[in-house]
Amino acid sequence: MSTPEPLDERIAAFERDGFVVLPGIIPPEQVSQLQEALIRIEAEHNLGYAKTSFEGHKTVRINNLLVYDPRFWDVPLQPEVLALAERLLDRELLLSSLCSLTLAPGQGAQPLHEDTQQLALPRPRPPLAVNAIWALSDFTADNGATHIVPGSHRYDASPPYGAQDIETVQATMKAGSVMLFDSALWHKGGANNSSARRYALSCYYCAGWMRQQENLQLGIPADLARQFPRRLQELCGYSIYKGQYGHIDNADPITLLGGEGRPTVWQASDAKAARKAAERKA
Repeated sequence: MSTPEPLDERIAAFERDGFVVLPGIIPPEQVSQLQEALIRIEAEHNLGYAKTSFEGHKTVRINNLLVYDPRFWDVPLQPEVLALAERLLDRELLLSSLCSLTLAPGQGAQPLHEDTQQLALPRPRPPLAVNAIWALSDFTADNGATHIVPGSHRYDASPPYGAQDIETVQATMKAGSVMLFDSALWHKGGANNSSARRYALSCYYCAGWMRQQENLQLGIPADLARQFPRRLQELCGYSIYKGQYGHIDNADPITLLGGEGRPTVWQASDAKAARKAAERKA
């Protein structure tokens, strides 16, 4: 777990630049296991390249990764990454999506964009979502390291979609590193001009009041979700935000998985009033 000093430094860098790289925080053994799992899942399920140009006609994106292998369960729970995401959003954040980003040789660069570009909300604004890109290969200038415009999360507009004349820098990093960036940061996936595949994961967190990119409650069978650690269940949406948003019949959705629920805001308010009344009588 991060100590307060490095976490504060990472927060400061993120707020200034719109991104921060956590070098070498994923052990090499875990990197290899995750890459091997992606290769196996792709073969077993006959998964191919994405169907749209934005997603990449030479990119394999495996969505809903939590259903395929328990090794992916640890990804959203990685302590240093989650601690940073919780500070940037809050502890009641959600996992918005978890997918692979496997770029084959010849994959071109994405259009320049920002991830919340379709939300008609004023900019600049506090972070709505943060994307944690896990490098399962070295990210190099040749194999598609992400292009970013540092500080652009503070701009008052989204980028002209697909603009070619805006200067970017590439976020190169070694395998086992993780880059977190603000969803409002101007960026694009790079082109893979190398002769080898580039493997990565996108672990996308969002504010607890936002709709998730992936509908994890429907996409993950309940019997499988019951096997998740409690914190992962909460991240997937089996939780109530601020004791109010996402309840089911005034109950915490975690109870559907057999867990003990937290009180709703109304229940907590009554309990607080009852405690104060008891204290006055004492």
